[in-house]
Amino acid sequence: MADSPEHPADLPACPSAQDAGAGLLPPELRGWMLLLAATGAVEQRLRSVVKEHLDVSHDEFLVLCLLAEQPQGGLRMTRVAELLGRPKTRLTYQVACLQHVGLVTRRSVCGDKRGVEVALTDKARTKLQEASGALAETVTGALAHVIGPEHRAAMSGLIPKAAAGSDPESTPEREPEPQYEPATASD
Repeated sequence: MADSPEHPADLPACPSAQDAGAGLLPPELRGWMLLLAATGAVEQRLRSVVKEHLDVSHDEFLVLCLLAEQPQGGLRMTRVAELLGRPKTRLTYQVACLQHVGLVTRRSVCGDKRGVEVALTDKARTKLQEASGALAETVTGALAHVIGPEHRAAMSGLIPKAAAGSDPESTPEREPEPQYEPATASD
């Protein structure tokens, strides 16, 4: 097709971004839709980079990223499924694939014969560290390409209090720090 654009830059701007106040959607929903579009653009660009650098699927990559953010140890499979919004059966398959290539380990949770914990291997940590520059560059490049000032303004509808700065009503007041006087010899 000669008329279809070959590059995302050739596509027309998102109508909701051009007419920020003209649509039927409230600002929160408009912002959410733009966030989903931005996420989709990032995922689309990441797929090939993830495959090239880590040789895993995008969904397997998400599992690795979630596990990489754990300070130590791993996560229960049910928690991983919950955080990623994936069915447990699908996650079981993805984790089995990752285990097969030596990127994760699975073990029973102590005291719960049905519980299974999954954790990154050293091999996975090394691969993620080596790929982190290319992955970060891909994410920032994709976001810079799809999110302009009008998109940022629309997305601020998702978190209006955060966009306006801190709201004293939403944060509990801190007690003042007690002031201690050093003890003197006469005390």
